[in-house]
Amino acid sequence: MTEHPELGRIGVWTAGTPGVDLARGLDDLGYGTIWIGASPGGALDGVERTLAATERLTVATGIVNIWQDDPATVAASYHRLAEAYPGRFLLGVGAGHPEAISRYTKPYEALVGYLDGLDTGGVPPRHRVLAALGPRVLRLAADRTAGAHPYLVPPEHTRFARDLLGPDVLLAPEQHVVLETDPDRARALARQALSMYLKLSNYTSNWRRFGFTDEDIAGGGSDRLVEALVAMGDAGTVASRVTAQLEAGADHVCIQYIAPDGTDLLPGFADLAGHLIG
Repeated sequence: MTEHPELGRIGVWTAGTPGVDLARGLDDLGYGTIWIGASPGGALDGVERTLAATERLTVATGIVNIWQDDPATVAASYHRLAEAYPGRFLLGVGAGHPEAISRYTKPYEALVGYLDGLDTGGVPPRHRVLAALGPRVLRLAADRTAGAHPYLVPPEHTRFARDLLGPDVLLAPEQHVVLETDPDRARALARQALSMYLKLSNYTSNWRRFGFTDEDIAGGGSDRLVEALVAMGDAGTVASRVTAQLEAGADHVCIQYIAPDGTDLLPGFADLAGHLIG
C-alpha cells in the first residue's frame, strides 16, 4: 500500500458531519476512519469539528465536490487541518453527479485541472484520494493521488479496480449495510437508501458494466441488484460481506449504516466492531 494517512482496515461513512457522541464512540470502538460525505464545504469546518472531538482516528472527505469549491480554498483548508492534526486528515475529491450539477461538463478534464490546482496549493498526492468508478478515473486516481474511493460498488468492482490499479495503490470502497434479519424489512430499507442513486447515470452505468440490466435498475431495483450493493442481515452476516470487499482487494472499507430515522447507530457499530475490529 502506498504511503497515506493511517485509515485502518474498517471505517465509517456518514452523510454529513457526525454528532460528537457518535464520533467519539466510533473512535473508542477502534474504527480507523470517519468519512464525511454529502459534499462537505471547502472550509471543511465539519471535518475540523470531528477531528477536535476525537483523539485517534483519521477523518476523510467522501467527497469534496470539485464544482462546489475551488482548489485554492480546499488546499488552504487542508493545510490548516494537516498542521493542527498531523497524519489524521485525508482529502477525498470527486466530480459528483451530472444530474446534480448544471456546470457538469468534461468531468475528466475538470478533475485533472482540479488536481493541478491542489498541486499548486501544496496538497501532497499521498494525502488525497479520488472518487472513481470507471477505468479512466481509476487510472487517474492511481497516477495523481494515494488511490481510489469507489462508492456503492459490489465486491466484483473492487476486484476489477484492484486488478487495474495494481497492488500498491490505496483502494477504499464504501459499503452500504442494513442490520436487519427480516428480509422484507431489510430490502425495504435498502431500496429507500438506493432510490436516489438509481437515477444517477454514473452509478447506473457502472452497474451495467458488471452485468446488471435496465430491468435490474427499474422499479426501485431488483432483488439481485439490491443484494449485490447492500449487505443485509445480522452483524455476523454483514461483517462477512465487508470482509468479502477486503478479500476482493480493498485496503480499507468504510461502512454506511442504513437504519430507520431516529435510530441510535452506535450499538450497531459496536456489534459490527466485535466482528471486524480487533
